[in-house]
Amino acid sequence: MPGSRPVIVYPPDEDGGRRVRMDGVILGRAFSVRDVTEFLRRAGLESWDQVDVGTSELIEWRGGGPDVWHR
Repeated sequence: MPGSRPVIVYPPDEDGGRRVRMDGVILGRAFSVRDVTEFLRRAGLESWDQVDVGTSELIEWRGGGPDVWHR
């Protein structure tokens, strides 16, 4: 069900940045999977790496998956 996942990565904006939200809180604006990984690490998911971020079902990727960073 859309919106039921605790992490949402929004579609890229005009600069290629994607807002990242976890449990209703905006963590930042990411420009790569590496950025998303760092935001989640700071939010308490220290053991996650870029592979986890790219494949986890806990993340809802809107407007394209982890390989989409441009409009």
